Amino acid sequence: MLLVRTDGTTFSNGDGWKCLTCGVPAANRQDIDTASYTYPPPYAFPGDRRVLVGNGVLDCGRHQVTDPRCTPDRMHIYPIELGGRPLGGTIGGGQTREWRLNPDGVHLGWNTAVVDNGAYDEFGSVGRLEFDRAAGRYNLTHVTLLYNGAPQYQPYVVERGNRLRFNPAGMIGEFRGWTSDGKAALGVQSYESDSVDAWATSLATGRSRPLTRHAEYTDPMFMSPDGRWLIAEEVVGSGRLDFISGMEGIPPITDQLPTTGHISGIRNNGERRFFLPYLVHAADGRGVPIDPGADPAWNAGADPVWLADSTAVVWPENLVTSPACGGANPLPCPVSTEPGGRHSRVMIARFPELHPGRATPPAPISDSVPWGTPYTAGQAFPTRAHLPAGSYTLPGKSHGTADVVITADASNALITKIQVSYRDFSDNGTDVVNGTESAERGSDTTISSVTWHENLGLSGRHTGTKVTGPDGFALSPRALGNYFDATGTMTTTMDGQTWTQPGNGD
Repeated sequence: MLLVRTDGTTFSNGDGWKCLTCGVPAANRQDIDTASYTYPPPYAFPGDRRVLVGNGVLDCGRHQVTDPRCTPDRMHIYPIELGGRPLGGTIGGGQTREWRLNPDGVHLGWNTAVVDNGAYDEFGSVGRLEFDRAAGRYNLTHVTLLYNGAPQYQPYVVERGNRLRFNPAGMIGEFRGWTSDGKAALGVQSYESDSVDAWATSLATGRSRPLTRHAEYTDPMFMSPDGRWLIAEEVVGSGRLDFISGMEGIPPITDQLPTTGHISGIRNNGERRFFLPYLVHAADGRGVPIDPGADPAWNAGADPVWLADSTAVVWPENLVTSPACGGANPLPCPVSTEPGGRHSRVMIARFPELHPGRATPPAPISDSVPWGTPYTAGQAFPTRAHLPAGSYTLPGKSHGTADVVITADASNALITKIQVSYRDFSDNGTDVVNGTESAERGSDTTISSVTWHENLGLSGRHTGTKVTGPDGFALSPRALGNYFDATGTMTTTMDGQTWTQPGNGD
């Protein structure tokens, strides 16, 4: 794990970088999985004397990690444990992953991926880091799942019999980090149909607000310390997802099957990513690409971060390599022009018009998440709630309606099919949707193929169509592993530009 100067200065040995984890005595890093150093990225605790590295906390005692006196023999890397098990392992039947330090330096958030009897789910959690000096470790206490199965915390609620209302609450999906004050969790969920956006969900109330608008897909993100900006790596603009995500104005109804896992899987071709870094205004979701016209062979990698004064962002990039190119793959492998032919690099973008802010850590957040679900390591994870089978009407916020039919399996454990018919439907008053669409599981498991049928037209400010072939468009479960494997066709035309799906394996 490296510490890199961003101001052009060097460390005492003349280098612009310093290795934090090199040479730490084995006795000072017991129970640490060094393979986990590569992800998630390091986070400095307030005061810069401790750093989250892999599944542990690097501690340099009285010295900041930039201090020449912070030498390997003075460093300790203490493991983080939940219920006596190291973070990063299987806990309670789920795989813990993607932990991120709260800006208060006291709390940690993470995801747990749960696969059970053909069902896949993921739950975000938050817990307090408490140091056990005698045992030489950090324990996670006061753990809460960022999930509530009650109707008022679901994306859609049923009102007045069979009327649906979009309900932005509990929109965590996959946990992705924190707002700058630490009081809200970042997550990804559908904002429009087949488009996965960033959300901030209050730990106090569970209410959610969208941070991006039609990102097509995003998950690597980081909010600026001053709270005004978000750097979000989005797929929009790459052309990868426009065939299924390009039409705006469609509410995320079929997404409740859910289809999010399959949509997210299209964003990669194996190890090749299609993320582009965007600077997003946190107040209204306006986003602009940070590096327009960049070489598409270089893939933006997780996670981007801000400098502490909120004037610059840093993110990694990787050059596409085999097997995501070359050989049987129709994409030829590019030749690196970086020194030594390297395939990875670190990027920094500075924004001179952004005024420097003072890096002041927020006060510690509360251990209590009133709307969440208290969790003890080892207990079973909940079964995610869904809309019950039935026929519903979703009124457009401006005008029109969407008639919705939801079909569930015999045990009502899963939604198996969602059908929607739009009649002059408009949420914004300027884009009008007409036509039909549906999404259906190929089997009675969440790890299943999904088939879409689309026959939609858009009129108004924007014009377009979204259509599938006679047999629909089906994505196999391989999409969950980031490999495009489809049958049938889907085509989207927006304002005269037509988008078609990539080839299988592309």
